[in-house]
Amino acid sequence: MRTDIFARLDREPEPPKIEIPRMSRTRLALFGGTSAFYVAIVVAVLASTWLVALDWKLMLFRPYEQWPEQHAFLDYFVVLGQRGPTAVMVAAWLGWRSWRQHTLRPLLALGAALLLLNVTVGAVKIGLGRLGPHYATQIGSAELFAGGDIFPSGHTANAVVTWGILAYLATTPRARRYLSALSAVVSLGVGLTTVYLGTHWLSDVLLGWAAGLLILLGLPWCEPVIVRAERFVLGLRDQWRSRRTLSPSRPVAAGGPRQAVFPLRVPAPAADDPSREPVAVVGGSRPGSPAGTRTTTHPATAHPTATHPQRPHTVRSERSPVTASGSRRPPHSRSVTGG
Repeated sequence: MRTDIFARLDREPEPPKIEIPRMSRTRLALFGGTSAFYVAIVVAVLASTWLVALDWKLMLFRPYEQWPEQHAFLDYFVVLGQRGPTAVMVAAWLGWRSWRQHTLRPLLALGAALLLLNVTVGAVKIGLGRLGPHYATQIGSAELFAGGDIFPSGHTANAVVTWGILAYLATTPRARRYLSALSAVVSLGVGLTTVYLGTHWLSDVLLGWAAGLLILLGLPWCEPVIVRAERFVLGLRDQWRSRRTLSPSRPVAAGGPRQAVFPLRVPAPAADDPSREPVAVVGGSRPGSPAGTRTTTHPATAHPTATHPQRPHTVRSERSPVTASGSRRPPHSRSVTGG
């Protein structure tokens, strides 16, 4: 009898009806507004406007020196924005959901979002080449095209995507609202933590928020590709299962490989031999044979087979001498002397 905790581990008999988000007018409006905000941040940094001056004021303020008691906790909290640990945690949860709901869509959606994140954010990082606050060389400068890779903030964008994908894949409106609020708090906290630690400018964090939000808002455009990828993977799985089912199985005995056993063939008696009696019964006892002797006929050869009873063991002295088989030497004759 299974307990309730094991009963809950069973897969759902039928997957729930999952509503795939579509590019509605509201989502398109949010995508357009976020794109405009993204471009505005990039232009403000390129032109070294008031936003760059604010970056320098926060950097020279050194928040990590103003509140040093928070430093130990925030060092661990910022891990929620690192790509490796967060991707593993979220992938483990979505993998469980994929198994329960009989679908690969959660894992494929996470993979598509992370791929877009690496391509878009990485390209802008390398293209602008901005240096971080700890490596700044000239006060008031935007520190662009200097070989850096911090603009936009990867921690912030990753926090928005990895935790926001949970809200994107939620199956109920209530869960979607709660998970959206949770992902917003985590991504906001991770971004401000990087400013506190001095690893990013404030403009890096603002652009990271916009970059992650653009990926989540534009993810419905990737849904047709996700559906085709799921069908392809499931088709490969079905082919592999069918090949395993059609492959012949070869049973093996417990003591080793199975060996063929052939019955003992007994030649049929000659017709002109009066001393041999013909076999009259097939599968029974032969006339004149000892008790326990049975004769059978093989279905393919139609020759009788004999099963000999177990003979009693005799000592060497009781055995009669037998001439070696195949020897051409005649047996020794006893010499006879004349009397």
